[in-house]
Amino acid sequence: MVTPGYKDIYYLPLHFRKLRIMSTISDDLSPAKLRALLTRDGFVRIPSLLTPEALASLRAAGERSANLARNGKWPFVRTLPRQFPPWNSDTGKGIWGVQHLLHPDLPDHELFAASYFDFQIIRVVTDLLQCSSEDLVMELYNMLIRPDSDFALRWHRDDIPPDLAPEEEEKRLKEPALHAQWNLALYDDRSLIAVPGSHLRARTEVERTADPFEDNLPGQEIVEMKAGDIVFYNNNILHRGVYDSKVQRITLHGSMGIGGADPARARNVLQHGVGDWIDRCDFSTLKHDDGDVELGRLAEKMKAGLIAIGRGGSFGYSQPDE
Repeated sequence: MVTPGYKDIYYLPLHFRKLRIMSTISDDLSPAKLRALLTRDGFVRIPSLLTPEALASLRAAGERSANLARNGKWPFVRTLPRQFPPWNSDTGKGIWGVQHLLHPDLPDHELFAASYFDFQIIRVVTDLLQCSSEDLVMELYNMLIRPDSDFALRWHRDDIPPDLAPEEEEKRLKEPALHAQWNLALYDDRSLIAVPGSHLRARTEVERTADPFEDNLPGQEIVEMKAGDIVFYNNNILHRGVYDSKVQRITLHGSMGIGGADPARARNVLQHGVGDWIDRCDFSTLKHDDGDVELGRLAEKMKAGLIAIGRGGSFGYSQPDE
């Protein structure tokens, strides 16, 4: 299969309309430069990736989905004040996220699938991981929203628990990247805070002994996004989230990986519960406006890869219980 270049534009037909999702990527952000920035800083921003039409449609879908969740009509949510999985469906204290955007029972799942499997996303992921699209496995697609009350995450690395000794932490950080993770902002977003370059090293003594909710860790940087921007980041960078209940937020939070049986990666993906429903999805009708059905075949192959890594029982959780 040949994936399109950055200058190609594709249209993904939905049951209700045709919608161009992604714009072209600037020549200034070549694949080599994207990899270099991600390697150096641990994150890289691509500005204005969404078309204005797609931004408006995804905002509307995001607001509909958030309203369902806030009203108790969508059970897969990130509930306050819990930071990490497992979450339950009790929304009594409010929510800060909506899970499982590709779930076939979510009314707008087709639109979310169009954005997740867009070839611009796939092309960036394969360039960052230096793999083929045939190597990719579907992982997660969730939504981070304005919390019902102010809320913050502690400093953490997604796949690495905080109690590891420096030597073991360093060892885990040197393992090859098996996935790409991104935040796609539908409104201006400055919630993600990270320490650039910290994905390359163990925590310093200051970082290791700091308060988990320290507001001014040395070297930290707010990763600012304008509406329509996307940030790809290494999820083992030292980072946290700070969420303001007074500021509108809808940010699509996704990841794709490379097939394999890595227990840490399987745990990080399957702890969200995606394995409970993925076999009900049908992505085979995803196609380009010219009638090419190759995208549907790739999406179904990626789905099968996710089902395969879930075989073998429970993998537990990446972070300690709260």
